[in-house]
Amino acid sequence: MSLRLRLFLILALATGAIWFSAVIWIEHSTRAQVTRVLDARLAEAARMVSSLLSDRRIAMAGDGAPVAIPLDPHGDYAHQLSCQIWSLQGTLVGQSEGAPQAQLTGDHGTGYSESTVDGETWRVYTVENAALGVRVMVGDSLGVRDRLVSGVIEGLLLPMALILPLLAAALWVSLGRGLAPMHRLAEALRLRSPSDLAPLPAGPVPAEMRPMRAALDDLFARLGKAREAERDFTAFAAHELKTPLAGLRTQAQIARIAPDEATRRRALHNIERSVDRTDRLVRQLLELSAIEREGAAPERVDLALLGAEVCADLAPLAEARGVALVSEIAAGAARSLPASAFLLHAALRNLVENALQASPEGGTVRIWQSGAVLTVEDEGPGIPEALRARACERFVRGTQGGDGSGLGLAIARVAMERLGGRLELPASAGQGQRAEVHLPGA
Repeated sequence: MSLRLRLFLILALATGAIWFSAVIWIEHSTRAQVTRVLDARLAEAARMVSSLLSDRRIAMAGDGAPVAIPLDPHGDYAHQLSCQIWSLQGTLVGQSEGAPQAQLTGDHGTGYSESTVDGETWRVYTVENAALGVRVMVGDSLGVRDRLVSGVIEGLLLPMALILPLLAAALWVSLGRGLAPMHRLAEALRLRSPSDLAPLPAGPVPAEMRPMRAALDDLFARLGKAREAERDFTAFAAHELKTPLAGLRTQAQIARIAPDEATRRRALHNIERSVDRTDRLVRQLLELSAIEREGAAPERVDLALLGAEVCADLAPLAEARGVALVSEIAAGAARSLPASAFLLHAALRNLVENALQASPEGGTVRIWQSGAVLTVEDEGPGIPEALRARACERFVRGTQGGDGSGLGLAIARVAMERLGGRLELPASAGQGQRAEVHLPGA
């Protein structure tokens, strides 16, 4: 269902409900007003007839036949009134033309009453004239009153039936005009090139559409940054892969034309290093991709076991570089994580691998825990102060060079962000570098 049709139905139903409520209210109000006015007319007519009898302006016949009672006409309604004069002994003394033969009401005393005569309900006002020994009864049929109220309602419904189609057409056209800016925006977005992530053109915009327009501009800006980061990532990855591949080609050519065994062994060793560097780069690229799409699956992780697993994974690298790798996380240390433990394992593994790459031969890399903070410390040269602000960006390597790909700290940072924690690289006073993993909830 379109937004225009939905708004039209809501407005049409709301308008219809309001009009229907108004008709009901007018019907009740009109009925109450008609009842009050006509009751007053009944009392006025009854008192008038009683007064005329007292003033002997209406003479009652002595032969026993009811006299004709003339009612003072006040429009068409006066012709609907019926009057009867009954003696206190129950004899019909007089009546108006068209009055029923049966007594209008059996109630005694002065006041209003309702009764059914010949199957028709009457509203009657009675005046008791004790001086003359008679009761004057003036009444009208409730059916007459219902017809008066129905006439008022019909007079209201007829214009409504004519106006409703015009109102519906006006609502439909007005909604179309009101939603025109949204249609223009949708058309502008449809005609945009997929590569066009510039903000929407400036111009007057309805207040209701400003948040959507601002959200779209913000989305375009974030998509532009993501696309730029993706292009940079692709370019950097291609560059980083190109270097070891070029080295592999060169070393393979050297090994093929080497004049002696020592040169051939040195070329094969360099080929092995290039393969290791390429393998590490590919593994880290895949790991970074996995981290960025890792879903949130709450998990409780044993920190001591995690440290032991990381040390076991990197033991061959530590042995090859002649670096001692020690985990000092106390047994029983555990932490509930709001996401998969894979993220924390990836962050810690890359930090330890970076520390091993930066440590000199004979150095030590330590892992320990203090509360909600895991710390990895090496004995290498540390991160230069000028590079510290950019150290966690992708493909940023330290000035000492080495076989690093510049992705380790980036992977750790992204993993901790996804985990809800953070990575800190505090400046060290002496030699070495510390990396602190602050777990979520710290």
